Amino acid sequence: MTGVRVLLADDQELVRAGFAMILEAREDIEVVGEAADGQEAVELAATTDPDVVLMDVRMPRLDGIEATRRIVDSGSRARVVMLTTFDLDEPVFAALRAGASGFLLKDIRPAELADAVRVVARGEALLAPTVTRRLLDRFAAGLPSEPSQSARLDVLTAREVEVLTLVAGALTNAEIGERLFLTQATVKTHVSAILTKLGLRDRVQAAVFAYETGLVRPGSASV
Repeated sequence: MTGVRVLLADDQELVRAGFAMILEAREDIEVVGEAADGQEAVELAATTDPDVVLMDVRMPRLDGIEATRRIVDSGSRARVVMLTTFDLDEPVFAALRAGASGFLLKDIRPAELADAVRVVARGEALLAPTVTRRLLDRFAAGLPSEPSQSARLDVLTAREVEVLTLVAGALTNAEIGERLFLTQATVKTHVSAILTKLGLRDRVQAAVFAYETGLVRPGSASV
């Protein structure tokens, strides 16, 4: 099996070394590069072709948010996961809007770090029901719904809108299936259709979109 290729981007050498040691100890994960700032991360993402980029939010020369935006806009297949010290951090929300596939706290346990990398590499998103949900609730409160964005909901069927609402509530495919009396395969098909129709990368972007359009209001998405 081909291993998951990971790029580490953090201005603290000790953090990079610690994460590299943890990930390299797994047979199915390979660290293909280390960047000390956002600009270097963008350059290495283009040359090393990683599956996952673990990106610090605050770095010199180019911060993690802009670096994420540039990597996503370049068409890279890499999935970016933000690294942060605080779970309610406004820059992290900005990074999610820029295309990040989720975020991790830097004090994450070794086994959880490896599992998170594998999850993101599979094309899924780190949309934890607790932390990410609180983050979206807090910062979406100040976001007015955008008419141009709201109009994009018209391309979705009524069922797809229901599914999108539950995705924004951080429910898994299994939980959505139970709620709507659908099989997991059917839910997966609906989620895929939603992402394709709206031109979104993953479930995190779908959740952000649901908040931005006003489809889901802070505190209203059911978990």
